[in-house]
Order: sequence, then structure tokens, then C-alpha cells
Amino acid sequence: MSAADWYAHKSLGDGLFWIQERFYQSENRANIWLLRGTHQDVVIDTGLGLRSLPDYIDANGLLGKDPQRKNPLLAVATHAHFDHSGGLHQFQQVGVHSAEVDALANGDNFETVTWLSDREIAVAPSPGWRARHYKVKAVQPTHILQEGDVINLGDRQLTVLHMPGHSRGSICLHDRDNKLLFSGDAVYDGAMIDWLPYSQVSDYISSCERLIGLVDSEQDTTTLLAQNASIGSRPCTSAEPEHALQNSPRLPGELWPGWLCGRPTLAVPAKAKGSRKLGEAQESTERCFNMDDLKL
Repeated sequence: MSAADWYAHKSLGDGLFWIQERFYQSENRANIWLLRGTHQDVVIDTGLGLRSLPDYIDANGLLGKDPQRKNPLLAVATHAHFDHSGGLHQFQQVGVHSAEVDALANGDNFETVTWLSDREIAVAPSPGWRARHYKVKAVQPTHILQEGDVINLGDRQLTVLHMPGHSRGSICLHDRDNKLLFSGDAVYDGAMIDWLPYSQVSDYISSCERLIGLVDSEQDTTTLLAQNASIGSRPCTSAEPEHALQNSPRLPGELWPGWLCGRPTLAVPAKAKGSRKLGEAQESTERCFNMDDLKL
């Protein structure tokens, strides 16, 4: 199977692309984000790495069709788990939090939690492929990230927020000027997973509380671009971060993938961005876009 068949994408405007692995049909499937800047481009999370993500990006002109445009491309993992880091080895520039550098450099499939089954792969990427042979390939990070670091894309900046709990090196990337938050697995659609190697419940609670405070402190609504989305699920709410961790909803305030999140319980679907001002929050359970919206 070619990369063109394995992946699908949708342009969200302003140089932002949403990419998914079409035949990895699992609650673990991570969203892949491509964000273009004037001087630097960045891929946020890379999926399993079963087919070449750089080839797909190039073949579909996602970095632009100007032959003179030669921006460096940095691949950043929001954390080292296999569904986010499996494709990092395909890139020349790789960034990850300092706490998980060794796991990637050593190809540590315990810390990367490489739990993949045949039933999660709807169509095998190659004849005879079996999940039991899958491993996260070792890669030496070129960019070792810490809390407060800024990834400068030229016309936009991504600030690194260390949000441990799900893993010890989990990060969010915050584009403050454009009010975008790439949350990784700090928040996502479904149960909060806090029982993996190097997960820490107390850290997770602190990260959840920090995220809530971040959203509440914004003067305008913020687009939360989360991971591991079961596209189209209905939002959940909860009163406390501790309850959210123990009883499966994501976070207080209806924070879920692809939505514009303002004050708790208020949201604007991301697809309304062009027709409604970001500050005009409304109650809604409409999903932002379907898998059917992807370019196949």
C-alpha cells in the first residue's frame, strides 16, 4: 500500500492540515497535524510510521507548490507513545521533551507502549504484515524540548507546555497569538489513561488543572486540537479533574477534539470559524468535521 492510500488529510485553513491514518481503526489512533510557517514548518505527532508521512506530505503539495520554498520541516512528538512517535524516524529534524529523549533514542518499546493488534489495522500496509512485528524505530532527537521553549515558525510561535501525567514527557504546543492549543494526550476524546509506564495520576491532575486555567484565562475562545479522537462522539463534562481521570470524561468544560473552547460548557464548532466570530460561544453538540470530510 502506498502512502497516498494509507493517509488522508483535510485543510483547516491558515496553513493547518489535519492528517489521519485511514486504515488504523482504533481508539488509539492519533491525529497528525501539519502547520506551515513563513520560515519553518512543523508536523505535530507522526502516527505509526507504517508508510512514509513525508512522501504523503510532498505528493499532496501540503508544503506548497513553490519550488523556491525550502522551509525546514520539524517533526515534534507530543509524547513518546507509539501512536504518536512511530513515524519520527522518517524525519531529519525531530523534537521531543527531554524526559523522553532516551526512550526514542533507544527504541524503548516499553516506554513507547507499543501495543498494536492485527484487528486495529483494517487493511494491512503490505502483504503478510503482522502487528506482532511492529516496533517503534529508534531515532535521535535533534531538538530537546523543555517547558517554556518556543518553536519559531516565522509568522507564528509555538510555546512548549510540559503537561506530564499521561506520560512523563507529555507536552502541549500553544500558539497564543492564533489561540491554538495542540494538546497531545493531555486531553482527548475518551477515558483519561493514567496507568501506563511512567504515567502519574497526581501529575495528570495538575496538568488538567493547568489546562483548565489556561482556557479560562484566554480573553477569547481557544481552539483545542486534541489527539486520539473518536470523531463524532458527544461531549462530556465533569466537575473536578480527579473525577475526570477516574470516570472517563475528558475535562471540565466540554473540552474535546477540534472545538473552539471558551468558558466551561460553551463552545463553537471549529467549522464555524469562517462564519462566526471566535468570541461568540454557543451551546452545541455538533462535531467539527467527519471522517467523510477528509480528502480520500
